[in-house]
Amino acid sequence: MTDRPRPAAKRLTAESAEEHFVQLVTEHQPRIGAYIQSLLGDANRAADVLQETNLVLWRRKADYQVGKPFLPWAFGIARLQVLSNLRDKRRAPSLLDADVAELVSAEVETEAERLHEIQSALSECLSSLPEKRRQLIQDRYFESQTIDQIANSMSQGSSNVRVTLMRVRRQLAECIERRLATGGAS
Repeated sequence: MTDRPRPAAKRLTAESAEEHFVQLVTEHQPRIGAYIQSLLGDANRAADVLQETNLVLWRRKADYQVGKPFLPWAFGIARLQVLSNLRDKRRAPSLLDADVAELVSAEVETEAERLHEIQSALSECLSSLPEKRRQLIQDRYFESQTIDQIANSMSQGSSNVRVTLMRVRRQLAECIERRLATGGAS
């Protein structure tokens, strides 16, 4: 669910570029919608602004630079749509005025960027794990297997799997902290 650059992104045809863009918009709808609702506080109004945002995203798809993180770009457009909506509907009650929405928006965007950095670091750290440890994480967190299921498939005891998982999680946490502290470098 990340929007990291894809190696072949620069060689997209016009048709596949549109498909890629639609995929990005679709993939990030829940986060864009939650972002808008966090600024407006009204689910119905947020749904309307989300639709307006989708239209603007589509109209401005040529402005999106393939290979750049999509979510911060989409949040920027969503923020402008929220501010426009707040200005247009000043008479309607709102939990936030435009100034407060701007402050909240900046904070949410900063958090989104930080989350992207953490996700990138996690991806790099997962890639650096030995195959067996990476498979253990895959089985537990991506395949949602129970400890007992993993233990059975590995012909190990549940307690051994728990201890190994704890060690791998600690190893991943330390790796992520190192990468974030050094700006993504190993």
